[in-house]
Parts: sequence; structure tokens; C-alpha cells
Amino acid sequence: MNDIGYFSLLLAFMAAAYGGVTSVVGARARNPQMIASGAHGVLATFGLLTLSSIVLIYHLYTGNFQVEYVASYTSSTLPEFYRVTAMWAGQKGSLLLWVWTLALFALVVHLTNRDRNQTLIPYVHAVMMSVVLFFIALLIFMADPFELLPFVPAEGRGLNPVLQMPLMIIHPPILYQGYVGTVVPFAFAIAALITGELGDTWIRTIRRWTLYAWFFLGFGLMLGGRWAYVELGWGGYWAWDPVENAALMPWLTITAFLHSVMIQEKKGMLKIWNFILIILTFGLVYFGTFLTRSGVVSSVHSFTTSGIGPMFLGFVIVSMVLSFGLLISRRNALKARSELDSFVSRESSFLLNNLALVGVCFAILWGTIFPVLSEAVSGEKITVSAPYFNQINVPLGIFLLFLTGAGPLFAWRKTSVQSLKRHFTIPIACFLATAAILLAFGIRHVYAVLSFSMCAFVVGAIGLEFYRGARARRSTNEESWPAAFYRLVMSYKRRYGGYVVHIAIVLLFVGFTGKAFDREENFAVREGESFQIKNYTLDFDSLTETNMGEYVSYAGMLRLSVDGEPVVMMAPEKRLYPIQDQVTSEVSIWSTVNEDLYVVLAELNETLDVATFKVYINPLVNWVWIGTALLMLGTIILFLPDRFGRKSGTRERPA
Repeated sequence: MNDIGYFSLLLAFMAAAYGGVTSVVGARARNPQMIASGAHGVLATFGLLTLSSIVLIYHLYTGNFQVEYVASYTSSTLPEFYRVTAMWAGQKGSLLLWVWTLALFALVVHLTNRDRNQTLIPYVHAVMMSVVLFFIALLIFMADPFELLPFVPAEGRGLNPVLQMPLMIIHPPILYQGYVGTVVPFAFAIAALITGELGDTWIRTIRRWTLYAWFFLGFGLMLGGRWAYVELGWGGYWAWDPVENAALMPWLTITAFLHSVMIQEKKGMLKIWNFILIILTFGLVYFGTFLTRSGVVSSVHSFTTSGIGPMFLGFVIVSMVLSFGLLISRRNALKARSELDSFVSRESSFLLNNLALVGVCFAILWGTIFPVLSEAVSGEKITVSAPYFNQINVPLGIFLLFLTGAGPLFAWRKTSVQSLKRHFTIPIACFLATAAILLAFGIRHVYAVLSFSMCAFVVGAIGLEFYRGARARRSTNEESWPAAFYRLVMSYKRRYGGYVVHIAIVLLFVGFTGKAFDREENFAVREGESFQIKNYTLDFDSLTETNMGEYVSYAGMLRLSVDGEPVVMMAPEKRLYPIQDQVTSEVSIWSTVNEDLYVVLAELNETLDVATFKVYINPLVNWVWIGTALLMLGTIILFLPDRFGRKSGTRERPA
């Protein structure tokens, strides 16, 4: 069985090479039979990688400890479901999942383009198969998931305890959807540059693929934040960790592309810039993978140090040199059809949006790689921590929030003074009223006041857009307000789905801003004693010790009262995992819309009669998760087919 998995990888390598080379040769020779044969190589690659993945999953499920990967990430006491999901717990299995997903996307691209984009598709296949070849080569020569041990261990080392939770079952595959999804827009961009098909065809083709990658990168980031919040026990969800940053950077550049591409569609501008953004997004994905898998940065999310890190760095350098070289060679054919007419226009707001997003990305990139560069140059690693990132990115983030609301209010080409007054009066009034109320209540945190007030500005701006659109429908179609609102969104999904996403961003910023008012305290208590923070009283009833087989649990039973009224029993835990020789914390959280009471069993003394609890008050944190849910809804609207929910004869106008 093990040999089947390994030889499937070897055959997949040959099939991918055949598919890529034959597709290019067929396209150059204008030979449809060769192009079709190359596509068959793509199909064969997917089938062989599927077989290889099934073999590894079988080994994990059955607990074949002679396979080194199985022995490293599973044990006989590990629940069966976690044995299967251990496929993406380590370096080798996650690489196999990555390349299988990439082969699946190549298959979907082939099936959805059988009757269109015939000039581009052979080169798209070639680019995607080149990336597949790189990953399969890593699996064969440097990270063989089917490597056998010279003996059969009596027991495996088990899965890292912090990965044994439902969020970590879905978080890596979802994030990989975003990472791998960026290859498709990149492949179409390179194909367009190679063939000289530099119009809007490739942009229209990749629109949903780009949205797909953007959504799953963002959703994966938020799931990772939720995992850190409930599992790691430090009271937060974002720490500017190098691996978090590695996933955020391509999300920022792909967000910039989704905005700038509208200028190309509408005005024929920023053609070179859009190619640059797609190429940078691809490069940042694999540069981030280099950081994650090389061991050059310290992170709770990173894999162990291995030899594949330099391979990823080399892959990034080669792909960037070739891609930008190709772009430079086509620069004369990518001249804009028009120029910027006025600074006070929608084009200008989108351009400022792009500059701010790329500025944030560069600041994060510099802060992430600076410790590595400082160690390489001086031999001393200089740590760049949260204050650096916050100092630069908080003001840029508030500026981006302003553009989120202001951008749709500007007209294309030029906005008149009358239009500015008509569209900006209500949003500015919302901003000023919110700022005045916050100051009246004694809030003096400058960035918090600016952020909350800007959130009100954006809500006012977007709310005005929804109101005017629904009012226009009511006047022409005699619809009720709910019907007018629904049909407005369904008739112009790209525009109003985007507005829903913008409202989600506002809710995220509300949650982010709550971080300015966090509170943290430690309490060392004995059984029967109580402690208080804010309007919460916690009575320490008892400490329980329970042997759960795979781990030993120590739970502090706390009776929570709010304003003197008993509410719930909280039970933060310490868990000792003997096989891994590891201790983890299981937090207990009491959530409301306004704030979380977040309790950690931080420490136990040797006689187990004194427990130290770390308690956090996290205001508004749940708006981060509410905003994430609304972000999903907005993206679903953007993905809906154009005809869905629209009356016949209605055409969607561009945003």
C-alpha cells in the first residue's frame, strides 16, 4: 500500500511535466490534438495525486506507525477523526494536501474553459503544472510522506494538543484554498502576457477566482484568530506573528487588485499595475510559505526547521524574475487608454486605496523580515513587536476605513461641488456626532475616537446608498421597502454585495477598536475564596482533577455572578499530555455583545491548594466574529450568478 502512494507521486510528476510541456508545444504548433493531450496530462495528475492522498489518509486512519509521518502526528489514543485531519498537521502531509488542491483547481479550470479562452488555456495549464511539479519534487526528494522507519514503534507521538480542536480541523484547508487559489489568477496573467492577449478577457475570467482566493485568505485568517483566542490562552486573537503576517500580506495585495481592476474595466487604466498586483500576490504567498516552513522565524504557527525553506525562496526568486521580465517586455502594449481627469473622482479614491493597502503590506513585510535581516547582517536578531506594527498600520487602517465609505460617493472622472455636498453631508454629520458623543462620555483615546467616528461615517455613506437605491425602486416599481431592498441587492450584486462587505469591514473595525479598552488582572485564590473585576464576581468553588486517558485535566470551578446575580459556572482548565510532555490551557469565556469575560487558569502551586487565575475583559471583541459572518454573506452575494434573483430584462450595471 505504501508503495502505491509513493509511485503515484512519481507518476504524477511525469504526468504534470507531460501536461505542461505538451500544452505549450501544442499551442506553439497550433496543434489541437497536442493541446488536448496536454489537458489529459492535467487530468492524470489530479487522479494520481488523489490516489496518493488516499493512501496517506489510510495509513493515518489505521495507525501504521512504521510510516514516519503517521508515527510523528498520531497515536493509538488519538480520536479517529483527528487521525485523518493529521494529514495537514505536519510538513509532509500539508504539502501533499496543497499540491492535491492545486491539481484540483487545474482540473476545474480545464472543465470550465473547454469552450472558451482557447488561446490562453494551454499556457494556463503550463503555469499551473509548473507549480505542481515544484511541489511534487519537494515531496519526492525532500519531504516524502511515505518514508518508512527501520522499525515499528509501539506508540506514535500523537497530535499537538493545541491542534486538537474543531477550528483547527477546518482552518488549514480553508487557508490553503486561499493560498492555492492565487495560482489561478497568476496563471491567467502570465498566459495573457505570453500570448499578447492583454485586453479584459483574462480579467473577466479570473474575477470569481480572485474573489475565491480573497475570501478564503481572509476567512482563514479570521478562523486562525478565533483559534488563537479560544485555545492559546493569552486573551487576544492577533499578535502580528510572522506567520499571521505572511497570510495577511497577499490578502492586502489581492484586495488592492479587486479595487484597481474596476478602473481598468471602466477607464482602461492601471493595466501594468494590475499585473504587478497579481504577480506580487503570488510571490507573497510563496514567500510567506518560505517563512512558515524554513524555521527562520519563531512562531506558534510555523512548522519545524527543514531544508525545504531555501527551495521556496529560490522558487519565489525565479518566478518573480521571470514574471516581471515578461511584464517589462510587454510594457509598450499595456499603455492606458485614458488618464486621470480629476483628483476628486472615484478613480482617485481607488488609487489612494491601492497605495494605502500596498503601504500597509510593505510595512508588515519590513517588520516581518527585519529580524531575519538583522541577524544575517549583525548576528543579532532584533525583534519587531506589536508597537511598530500598530504605530504604522493603525492610522493607515483608519484612512482605508475612510476610503471604504468615501470611495462610492465620488463620481467617475470628476465629482462636482454640488455632488460632494449632496453625498457627504450626512456621512460627515454622522462622523461629527459620534465623535462628540464619545468625547462627552469621557473617551480620550485619539485613535479609538477616530476609528469609531469613521465607522459611523462609513455606515452613513453606505446606508445612504442603500436608501437612495431602494427609494428609486419603490418610486418606479411600487415595491415595499423590504422587497425594494432585496431586489436592489439582487439586481446589482457586484455593487451592493461590495457594500455589504464594506459594512462587514466596519464591524471588524469596531471589534478591533475595542482592543484599546482591554483590561487584565491576576488573582491567586484558595478554594472558597472569591475575587472581583468590574461588575463580575467569581467564587472559587473547587479544583477538580480528572484522568481523561490522553490527558489529565485540572479544572478550576468558578461560580460567576454579574451585578450580584448568579449566572453560570465557569471551568478554565490546565491539561497535561503525558505522551507529548506538554501542558495546555483551556479558557472559559462568558460572552455578551458588549464584551467577553475571559478566564485562564494560569498557575497551580505544588500542593494544588492555590490557583492563579488570569482574567481579561475584552470589550467589543464579538463584533470581530459578527463582522466575519457578514463578510461571508457579502461574498456569497458577490458569487451569486448574475441572473439569480433578478427580474427578466434587468441588467446589472458596473459599480
